[in-house]
Amino acid sequence: MSDSALLKPAEGSRHEAHHICVLVHGLWGNGTHLSYIATSLREKYSDDELIVLVCKRNASSFTYDGIEVGGERVTKEIEETIVELKRDGFKIDRFSIVGYSLGGLIARFCVGLLDSKGYFDYIKPVNFTTFASPHLGVRTPLRGYQNQVWNVLGARTLSASGRQLFTVDNFRDTGRPLLSVLADPESIFIHALRKFENRCLYTNIVNDRTAVYYTTGISRNDPYVNLEKLKLNYLPGYQDVILDPDEPYHLAQSKQPPTFSERVANTSRTVLRKAPIYAGLSILIPVAVVVFLINSGIQTLRSQKRILLHEQDDAVDGYQRYRMSWMVQDMRAGIEDVFEATNAAQQQEYLPEGLEELAEGDTAPEMTEERIASTQDTPLEKVPSSTLRRRSTASGCAPDIPTLALTPAQFAMIKALDDVGFRKFPVHIHNSSHSHAAIIVRTNRKAFEEGKVVVKHWLDQAFSI
Repeated sequence: MSDSALLKPAEGSRHEAHHICVLVHGLWGNGTHLSYIATSLREKYSDDELIVLVCKRNASSFTYDGIEVGGERVTKEIEETIVELKRDGFKIDRFSIVGYSLGGLIARFCVGLLDSKGYFDYIKPVNFTTFASPHLGVRTPLRGYQNQVWNVLGARTLSASGRQLFTVDNFRDTGRPLLSVLADPESIFIHALRKFENRCLYTNIVNDRTAVYYTTGISRNDPYVNLEKLKLNYLPGYQDVILDPDEPYHLAQSKQPPTFSERVANTSRTVLRKAPIYAGLSILIPVAVVVFLINSGIQTLRSQKRILLHEQDDAVDGYQRYRMSWMVQDMRAGIEDVFEATNAAQQQEYLPEGLEELAEGDTAPEMTEERIASTQDTPLEKVPSSTLRRRSTASGCAPDIPTLALTPAQFAMIKALDDVGFRKFPVHIHNSSHSHAAIIVRTNRKAFEEGKVVVKHWLDQAFSI
């Protein structure tokens, strides 16, 4: 097909490839972001083993239009590609999909649509992989006005995608955010995920400026806030980049705190070193923010027009074919009560004492707004250490790693996705402060070389042909 980046055997070769691998880029992205992964797949597997489809129809500003619209575009692109391959003599009976950043959420939506249409009755789902994908959205679990400002502004600068990523949308009038429906245990999306032979994710532990560890790693905790307190355990043969998923770290021995004079000297050196940067940023940031907000407003208006056109597409041949009734087989009772408590629950950095059951994905109606709000002003230093130890033990982390103050919906997402089962590979990018791009070698830069180790590990250990 003319508008798809389809890598298939050359003309005249034997049509023996029966496995298709679909690559889905992220927000503001395009197919070139996944060039290194696509090339690595082609180098490892011959023309008669694997066909690679790099999706292109949801590129650049089209990613503003939301996970649902993006998922429908990608699904249609996959369907048309399979039809074309069949016409060319290929018999596709194995399917894999890779999502990067927002593309991981679009991939989750897409496989639900494919399964609901019966594709997985005759095509075996093999590999489902995400790289740095915000499975729990991007709402920050920080406390204070900064958290509120970011969560409010961020949700309104990226059109439908922003509302869905910040979980302030109402999906199909269900009274629930799309990400919550996407992780509902009874949904077509979770049903489809369960069918894949291999499910894995790669998550940056530091320097991911787009999607932080707790959401890309589907975790109640972020033990990597202070690496000085940890001894990281790396997998042999992967250049201190991939952590051992079974035991990624243990607590390091406590060091003597620096003296007063050492702290003053360290602070002075840091200030002097960063003074030119701060001076430049003080000029550039206000200008950049104004330009960003103006552009976001323009793109949001354009996105709204595209979404309207998408909704009006022909009901037979267009995207209306993908609109399944409610998308879930059974809507659970009491969900409104949980969402009434959401705003209060997300205001703390860590869960206060008495709400540890939230971390287990408990979405019972008795988790009322009053109960959560009554403890929302409890600072971390006032939370008993015994409580922190209980939380961390329940979450499978080392003692003294507290549970983040995520929303009840996010804890429910964690439980549902963990029940499905993902192999989680923490990634430590040392040489780049932009690990979100480095993890997949988004561009050919020396600072992104460690991403090649990540892709090598995926191909060696987590991808099955």
